[in-house]
Amino acid sequence: MQLNRGAHLAYCTNIHPGENWAQSLASLENYTLAVRDRVSRDQPFAIGLRLSDKASRELANPDTLRDFRRWLAAENSYVFTLNGFPFGQFHGGRVKEQVFAPDWGSPARLDFTNRLFDILAALLPDGMEGSVSTLPGSFKGFVRNRSQIDAIVENFWRCIDHIAELSERTGHALHLGVEPEPLGLFENTEETLAFFARMADRRPGDPRLSLHLGVNYDACHFAIQFEEAKESLTAFRGQNIRISKIHLSSALRATPNESSLADLRPFAEDIYLHQVVARTHQGLFLRYEDLPVALKKNEPADEWRIHFHVPLYAPPIAGLSTTIDQAADVLDWLAVRPGDCNHLEMETYTWAVLPPELKSASVIDQLVREYEWILPQLAARALL
Repeated sequence: MQLNRGAHLAYCTNIHPGENWAQSLASLENYTLAVRDRVSRDQPFAIGLRLSDKASRELANPDTLRDFRRWLAAENSYVFTLNGFPFGQFHGGRVKEQVFAPDWGSPARLDFTNRLFDILAALLPDGMEGSVSTLPGSFKGFVRNRSQIDAIVENFWRCIDHIAELSERTGHALHLGVEPEPLGLFENTEETLAFFARMADRRPGDPRLSLHLGVNYDACHFAIQFEEAKESLTAFRGQNIRISKIHLSSALRATPNESSLADLRPFAEDIYLHQVVARTHQGLFLRYEDLPVALKKNEPADEWRIHFHVPLYAPPIAGLSTTIDQAADVLDWLAVRPGDCNHLEMETYTWAVLPPELKSASVIDQLVREYEWILPQLAARALL
């Protein structure tokens, strides 16, 4: 939906199955329109669309794309952002670290992302900027040598070339947002700044870097790193790095003890990767690839933060809490600097694997409740 000062808010449809275009469209018709009817009947409804590689190939067909544009117009809806992080299957089977594959060293990732921008440019309303979010280059465990990083940098630049040409041709301001995530090639503020410096070194003085490549700031991901949102966002803008999109999301946190670790076990599920960052009494950080690994090792620490997206409205869970304060801090920062990011997206894709005590009666109910949480937050900060 339209917010103040040209900003937009949507929920990300990666919460729904969508491994091909027919399934993606069915999810929009069965779920997204029901959410629209409950939260935004009186204005155009914004969609944050997730497309798999297969779905994007099917939607790129001119006739299919024309039909979808007509569908959007008929349903008083519009697309302003695409989620291009997951490439293949994202529901119904093991995803884990394979969500990072293929990485940005692969031509397949470049082709997929360029195709997403072609689709987005065809869907955007006149005069509206568009964003696509993507993975932070690769997964640390996939990268074995410098040549892989060089290939990743080169492919990002090839994507920037494509985005710049498309922006010039269509008149839309288009940008790609890399989404730092625990154990990604760059996962925190320091590593992300270093990667952007590496990008700048490849083509010194090229202004298209700051125009067409930015950060997709996921509040959950940076909170897991024990970072403060306002400091991190300000650091990026201080280096002229665009905030392409903000993911409003919340992670789990726990003070590890026998009771809280027992409370965490239901979250150790088999589909998604649930990285853990633990802070010790000495201020050191321990990193675990997945929650089951952290639970098994159970090393001494003062606090754990777990990559498990929980609903924004989630109440305290037994001996656990959440990082919702960081999502609120993102909004506080944006209230002071409203022009620094125009794309906001709620991203709680874990509905199917949430423990029963956190799961709403239906996925539609959960999404409506997230809107009911975020809209007053935006209004209180004069963002709505």
